[in-house]
Amino acid sequence: MLDNLNRYDIVLASNSPRRRELLGQLGVKFRVETIKGLDESYDPSMPVSEVAAYLSQLKASAYSLAANELIITADTVVICEGEVMGKPADRADAYRMIRALSGRTHQVITGVTIATTDKKETFSNVTEVTFASLTDKEIYHYIDVYRPYDKAGAYGIQEWIGYMGIIGINGCYYNVMGLPVNHLYTLLKTF
Repeated sequence: MLDNLNRYDIVLASNSPRRRELLGQLGVKFRVETIKGLDESYDPSMPVSEVAAYLSQLKASAYSLAANELIITADTVVICEGEVMGKPADRADAYRMIRALSGRTHQVITGVTIATTDKKETFSNVTEVTFASLTDKEIYHYIDVYRPYDKAGAYGIQEWIGYMGIIGINGCYYNVMGLPVNHLYTLLKTF
């Protein structure tokens, strides 16, 4: 379907197995390439709604592209009560994040950058997610069994906690997984 991309060697700059799966489901042929130790810091005075897009642009700018390459970078953050939640540092941090999300609605924002040597576009997608009130036992069970240390906000919607703990979602489900595939597909059709 995305025949316009056939001239490109497409690179997904992400270690996320979820992003690999989602991009693959679009029928896009790609390879994965990542840069270890990439600085993902941002100015704390930046509006929280801009952090994910900024980080996706930062990742894209770290790559030197060949003329036939197209790179896709993404970054997902969870915003709860004005706090940007990235990946938890450890078990205590994961607990703190999930406890803060429990019984509340939060935003998941994924920023995506698509770039070639002569064109670059960035967009953000926002999804609102509402959690039921969770017990400490449920939170620790999830953390100890699923070890969500590679997930923004310390949870994966496609895992046990999503099945039993999420009571509402407004927006793109796949955005919460880390890649707003409809928005990405729409942009790739005209890229």
